[in-house]
Amino acid sequence: MKAIVVTDQAAGTAGVKLVERPEPQAAINDVVVQIHASGFTGDELTWPSTWTDRVGRDRTPSIPGHELAGVVTALGYGTTGLSIGQRVFGLTDWYRDGTLAQYVAVEARNLTPLPGDVDFTVGAALVMPGLTAWQGLFEHGRLHAGQSVLVHGAAGVVGSMASQLAREAGAYVIGTGRAGGRQTALDFGAQEFVDLDNDALEDIGEVDLVFDVIGGDIGKRSAGVIRAGGTLVTVTGPTEARPSGGLTIDFVVVSDRAQLSEIVRRARDGRVQTNIGNVATLDDAVAAFNRTERIKGKTIIRVHPEDSGLPNAHEGAIHAPKEGLDVEHDYADRFLSHA
Repeated sequence: MKAIVVTDQAAGTAGVKLVERPEPQAAINDVVVQIHASGFTGDELTWPSTWTDRVGRDRTPSIPGHELAGVVTALGYGTTGLSIGQRVFGLTDWYRDGTLAQYVAVEARNLTPLPGDVDFTVGAALVMPGLTAWQGLFEHGRLHAGQSVLVHGAAGVVGSMASQLAREAGAYVIGTGRAGGRQTALDFGAQEFVDLDNDALEDIGEVDLVFDVIGGDIGKRSAGVIRAGGTLVTVTGPTEARPSGGLTIDFVVVSDRAQLSEIVRRARDGRVQTNIGNVATLDDAVAAFNRTERIKGKTIIRVHPEDSGLPNAHEGAIHAPKEGLDVEHDYADRFLSHA
């Protein structure tokens, strides 16, 4: 099968290669999935799990990417809950070969059925942003209706999803970012916007929750705008920032079938929209890793570009753009609609 591999951590994205690899076999409780669309996170090549297994042994050449949408083609011994031919999406184990390939072996518990009216590209784009936002807001942040939340990076892939989920849950959303992202953040649900280069973060008053994807000085300053007893949740690593009388929670996203079901249900009825910036083929994935210009939104790799992924395609289906097309933040308004 074709796969993207990395072998040299020091080489960074320059060491990414498209090669032929053996197709994976399903272990106990695994399924093999034929991948139709895959997502990757830009800093995966800095993660220890990309290069070593859980006991620290070198596992290169490894296949990056952990977000997928595709079709089950094989079941391992003891696997239950899924069937051959079923459309699925989900998040794979950080320490196993990933999804930038034609096939992947993954534990069945990490996969969720993908409804027939949701394009594979959209399914893959929901996984990491959706789970990160959901877990940060609701599982760790305990956000509920009537509260206020400050979402950093609100025009970004994760921040835009967090803004939508928080707004849909009845919270008041204040987004932050650079000036150029103001309209995008507002389009994705923020009710106010703070330009971190020119506005004073402290002028927003107090909020119940801060959802942080930036870290550093911004993360530390954010603790000062949280009400007593409030919460700072971050995905940027351990921090000394602490809100008065409250909690700071640094978390790593995990796979959750029930949460993905809730997220895709909201996508189907138009309550949340994906933030896709570029769709490329697997043959072009090396170039996607090595882009010189910044892409707004998430990059998705279509492994089977000839297939729409919609066996019962109809006017109300949730589609994605054609491969190789760069699209700006208005992608969601133009392509993610439900009749």
